[in-house]
Formats: sequence, C-alpha cells, structure tokens
Amino acid sequence: MSETQQAAEPRLRSLGDILDKLEGAAHDGKVSIGDVVDEVGTRAFAPIILVPALILISPLSGIFGLPTLGAALIFLITIQKLLGRNHVWLPQVLQRREVSEGKLQKAISWLRKPCGWVDRRTHTRLTVLVSRPANVVTLLVILGICLVIPALEILPMVTSIFAVAISLFAIGLLTRDGLFTLLGYTQVALSSGLVLWLLTGGAGGG
Repeated sequence: MSETQQAAEPRLRSLGDILDKLEGAAHDGKVSIGDVVDEVGTRAFAPIILVPALILISPLSGIFGLPTLGAALIFLITIQKLLGRNHVWLPQVLQRREVSEGKLQKAISWLRKPCGWVDRRTHTRLTVLVSRPANVVTLLVILGICLVIPALEILPMVTSIFAVAISLFAIGLLTRDGLFTLLGYTQVALSSGLVLWLLTGGAGGG
C-alpha cells in the first residue's frame, strides 16, 4: 500500500464500520487476511486486532486451527503496536490464508446484532484505563492471551471466551471507552477461572 493510500485511509470508529469493511474485502468468492488488512487499513491497529477477535467469537471459531491462526495474527499485530510501528506488516504466509466469502458473510450477519448493540453504548469514559500507560498493560495482556489460546483449542468454546476479552480490549482502544477495557479484564479473570475449573476436574473429574 502506498503512502498516499495510507494517508487516505478513513478512521474507523465503530464495530459496524469494521463489519462493512469486512464485507468489502471479498474477491472471487474468497477473502484473504491480506484483503482484510488492505480494506481496514494498515495503520488501524485496534480494528485489525478486533477483526480476528470477532471472527473467533463467531461460528467460524469452530474451524479447527482457526483459533491458533487468529491468535498468531493478533499477537503479531499487537507486538508491532507495542514496538511503535506506524503500520501493520504481515508475512505473506499469513496474508495468503483464506476463508470462503459465504462463511465470512454468515459470520458477519451473526455479528451484526451484538456489534450494533455495542456501538450504541460506547462513548469516551474512564479514560485513565485507555491512557497510553494503561494501553501498554492492555496490549501485554492481549499478548498473554494469544500465547495460551493454541493450548486451549482442545477445550470447547474456551478460545471464544478469551476472544471476547480481546474484543472488549480492542473496543476500548478503538473508542477510548475505558468501561470496555474494564470489562475485558473482568472477562480475563472469569475465563481464567473457567479454565482452571475445567483443568482441575470441573469437566467431570472427581
């Protein structure tokens, strides 16, 4: 993407905006990660973190290996944000990964209602939780979640629960709404408790 194109990238302010961009990313019945990044914009770190997190909440999360791929993508984007890069870089091996347009459209349709509900309730508040130092902590927590997601694919739905936390964090970053950041930390605590319960016999052990 050229500097002129980057300068012209619209600023995405809502989840609805992001879903609209996702709908426009399809080509020839397929949607690649590279297509999504080009459509959303390489300087839009919070939206690009949010996109795979939302996908991992949707029914697409049931595709084997997708949670691990999504976590790897989020990890790579987040680490670049922490390092202060101005735009997102992804290796070609990730950019070429594809999903069918039909599956993506079903996921977008499924996400429309909850995303619309969230959009109607976001506004700037609790800004101490979305200040620069606080955002660094939030990004580090996102990295930690990404590191554990691959190991959790064997537990049904658990990766989606952690993806909810990442989504809440990304919404906070996108909209400067500290309430969603706080909800993200709450979700991390609840999700960690659930995993501990499952691993210590809550799933049927004695």
